[in-house]
Amino acid sequence: MAMRILLLGEYSNVHATLAQGLRTLGHEVCVASDGDGWKDYPRDIDLHREQGFFGRISFLWRLLTALSKMRGYDIVQIINPMFLPLKAERMMSIYRYLRRHNGKMIMGAHGLDYYWASVNHDVRPLRYSDFNIGDAPRTDAVAMSDYNTWVGTTHEKLTRQIAHDADAIAAGLYEYYVTYGIAEHGVFLSKTTYIPLPIKFPEQMPVQRKSEKLRVFLGISKGRSAYKGTDIMLSAAREIEEKYPDRVILRVVEGLPFTEYQRAMDDSDVLIDQLYGYTPAMNALLAMSKGIIVVGGGEPEHYELLGESELRPIVNVEPTKESVFEALEYLVFHPEKIESMQQQSVEYVRRHHDYITVARQYEKLYKNLLV
Repeated sequence: MAMRILLLGEYSNVHATLAQGLRTLGHEVCVASDGDGWKDYPRDIDLHREQGFFGRISFLWRLLTALSKMRGYDIVQIINPMFLPLKAERMMSIYRYLRRHNGKMIMGAHGLDYYWASVNHDVRPLRYSDFNIGDAPRTDAVAMSDYNTWVGTTHEKLTRQIAHDADAIAAGLYEYYVTYGIAEHGVFLSKTTYIPLPIKFPEQMPVQRKSEKLRVFLGISKGRSAYKGTDIMLSAAREIEEKYPDRVILRVVEGLPFTEYQRAMDDSDVLIDQLYGYTPAMNALLAMSKGIIVVGGGEPEHYELLGESELRPIVNVEPTKESVFEALEYLVFHPEKIESMQQQSVEYVRRHHDYITVARQYEKLYKNLLV
């Protein structure tokens, strides 16, 4: 049964990649988003918003025009409760419109929202996250700013309303699955499904040239460096480069559009990413699909959730500068491990994150809802 599917909003190319997989399976898919801001991911309906009065007017006109086309879909999936560049208090009316004029509604758990902030800050089911380190909540300015944005605000109200109303919640990382499993005493557990993030392999794999130096790559997202721990990882990488100048070369890029960013990482051996993660996210998975080793989130729990008992391609780190330094130093002194870990990285993505495999899992979720 072919379905009409609307994917609304974007984080790190999740919906654009999923759309390709679903179309390959024979479904009619429309992606409507702002391209995730400066990253400029592909979409069918462009809902980016420029600054200023005229930018606002232009956006509202395009949104109103687009809404007339967002009717009659079997499935509407939003990437997050904040799925459009609008104020939270205006978002619920858009959601209700979509609910009235379409079939089933799925909410993505792919990033920052009320439950992610409140559960991890207050309950702390994970050893560490964006909002806690061990038994203590993070109190740095960036974490607290995000917490205060989502907790006790219209953002909280929006998340609660949509999470309770949605027919299903699709969690893209182990961490989000755990969070929604215990949120509000487990009320969402029965409708929360873990589905891995989708990755489309590059048509042509980068040539892994031999180099005497370990080539380390780090991409910085605008305004998110401290929140994701990128500042700490960068500091550790710079110390490694300074300590072993004949063995390490570090490349740092910031604010590149997606197509340029992909090319920039191609000649790297190692990517450092997501200090506070248990699971590799889209950036890390993209690198792994290219045979690049990831130093970042790869905790045992995420392998268990995937049912992966053989591959261990990710160099897992604790959320400290020392842990990142030690992980990079290990790779510096064990160049004989590089080729095997690169091969494992590619195989890991092939097994668990191939965009067709992931699309089939979403297809199964959608069909079960429509029965």
